[in-house]
Amino acid sequence: MSTPKTVGIVGARGHTGAELIRLIARHPQLELAFVSSRELDGQKVSDHIEGFTGELRYENLSHEQVGAKGADAVILALPNGKAGDLVAALDAQAPDTIIVDLSADYRFDPHWYYGLPELTRQDYAGQTRISNPGCYATAMQLAIAPLLGRLAGPPQCFGVSGYSGAGTTPSDKNNTELLRDNLMPYALTDHMHEREVSRHLGVPVEFMPHVAPHFRGITMTVNLWLQQAAKVEDIRARYRERYAGEPLVRVLDEAPWVSRIAGRHGVEIGGFTLAPGGKRLVVVATLDNLLKGAATQAMQNLNRAFGFDELDSIPQETTV
Repeated sequence: MSTPKTVGIVGARGHTGAELIRLIARHPQLELAFVSSRELDGQKVSDHIEGFTGELRYENLSHEQVGAKGADAVILALPNGKAGDLVAALDAQAPDTIIVDLSADYRFDPHWYYGLPELTRQDYAGQTRISNPGCYATAMQLAIAPLLGRLAGPPQCFGVSGYSGAGTTPSDKNNTELLRDNLMPYALTDHMHEREVSRHLGVPVEFMPHVAPHFRGITMTVNLWLQQAAKVEDIRARYRERYAGEPLVRVLDEAPWVSRIAGRHGVEIGGFTLAPGGKRLVVVATLDNLLKGAATQAMQNLNRAFGFDELDSIPQETTV
């Protein structure tokens, strides 16, 4: 068997970091080299990640120490605005390191590969700098993409996320008492994901995000105006054709439920409904924001960068 490739995670304390640790630990050709977390420095990973075994401990690493580790790949699971200095350090010390950045810092940088495999796989040409799309942005793009070229105006996207999307740093958006029996709207125009999707789809998109009391999972309801009247069976067939052969995308007749996607690694798209006249279409997409919206997608991108099967380590028994 070939020598495993080594991967380090910076920002491993959060929910996505935990999912990444699990995915890497079960990968037949990857080895977890280090996990960096200031808050958990010195503590055993196995004390925090159910099912993880071994003596690996969290470390509080400086940017230079991350580069000195010599890992084949580094995944950055840091808040927005925090990746730049670490990327600069890796560029200087270990320029051949594969970097997968989960923040929004490089999603608008043309020098980085934007890794939403189902839509951008053909653009990957061995790049070692990979920007992982946002969770809301993934749901929106997969829901809209099959109808690009047939739109009569900007798609309107009503998104609802579980509070794990707000991370582990305390805020109103992950305060379970404030969220109890509540739906919290925020950043209702010019949200980062609104700009991200508009850029990568090449059409203006309008996005209205909300946080709900459930822990994980996104529901994205998208309103689409079409240039020509359509029939719902033709629309459904178009989506099925577009995502044929994509094992992480399932097209349904009925609208998907977020409770059925939690803990699963794919996307469900359905609920295709046309208004009278046939020009207004509503589509619903659901995904787990910590998995296909973050860790699973990072694993797809990492697998491609190493030349492995794109789905290696992604549990097939829980995919859609």
